[in-house]
Amino acid sequence: MTGLADEYMSEGFVVVEGLVSDQQRQAVSGELLAFARGDYPVENPPAVPEDATDEQRLAQILAVHFPHWVSPIVADMVRHPRIAAVLGEITGAHIPYWDGRVKCMQSMLFAKPPGLPGQAWHQDERYIPTRDRSLIGAWIALDDADEENGCLRVLPRSHRTGELFALRDHGLPEEFDPGEEAYGFDPADERLLTVKAGDVVFFNGYLLHRSLRNASVNRNRRALVNHYCSAWSNLPWMTRQGIDVGTADYRAIVPVVGEDPYPERPIEPGLDRVFLRPASGAFVDAQEIIAD
Repeated sequence: MTGLADEYMSEGFVVVEGLVSDQQRQAVSGELLAFARGDYPVENPPAVPEDATDEQRLAQILAVHFPHWVSPIVADMVRHPRIAAVLGEITGAHIPYWDGRVKCMQSMLFAKPPGLPGQAWHQDERYIPTRDRSLIGAWIALDDADEENGCLRVLPRSHRTGELFALRDHGLPEEFDPGEEAYGFDPADERLLTVKAGDVVFFNGYLLHRSLRNASVNRNRRALVNHYCSAWSNLPWMTRQGIDVGTADYRAIVPVVGEDPYPERPIEPGLDRVFLRPASGAFVDAQEIIAD
């Protein structure tokens, strides 16, 4: 086992510097404007006047959900060779006899211009359940991220027990988006992850993490976050009530490392449109739309 895998399993995250080139991150950043302008089909486009400036359009968007469904540039980043190489070492390092296969089920492209909120404490595994605790996020910094513009904050080792913490309203709409806040733990060991553009943070699905509002005057904090897991893990996600949770397996996936181990289960395409997380107001219920 590599030192990278040891650190990831121990702390619940690892930062790998300089994995993504300037050219690649600039190309992905440019896609945010394409979504804001309506160059790609969007389920809930921002409500702005036709003559709105690019800055005004971007100011309405906190994030784009599933951009890899329609953007070839983001789809390429999902399979980025250097990111895939790290994933092939650490995603299922805790699983005996894991063979290194990895699949992707989600991408999120964050705009987070000045003034926009962050996300309260949460664990991604609550929202994207895996059968083997192998969910992993690859948080790709498209801009330098620091305390001022709302960098990622993590609680090291909070993934170890596999506990999913209870949720409540955070009551801080100026600081956080409308998502609920995990609670019931001591956040004293919180660590700020100050990273450079092109660095990638890999973090476990059970790791508690959050970010604060972008308090800068003129600095974006753009990031592409892709979610992966062991290709062997079933994904009881985006499913209707009454299904067999033990065998349910979401199949709008992208094999990233190795072949899909379930060739008898057809891989399903994503939709022909994406969903926006607005700068304010309620989220689009992507799960309900996809299920329909």
